[in-house]
Amino acid sequence: MTPPEEVDRLLRIDEVKRRVRLGKTMIYRLIRQQRFPAPYNLSPSRPAGASVRWSNGSTGSRMASRGKKRGW
Repeated sequence: MTPPEEVDRLLRIDEVKRRVRLGKTMIYRLIRQQRFPAPYNLSPSRPAGASVRWSNGSTGSRMASRGKKRGW
């Protein structure tokens, strides 16, 4: 069994906002600029954005790189 810290969870927007300390508008602006990982669409038959999640690994690497730039 994979240890819990190695499992790549899918995160909702509220968890992503908390982790990267950015608002929803800024996250989507960065996605459009290809400076933030795009979410996975979990229900392709529904309208875009209806059910999306971010990979824990992709947001974690984003947070680490952002921290280096800010001196965290």
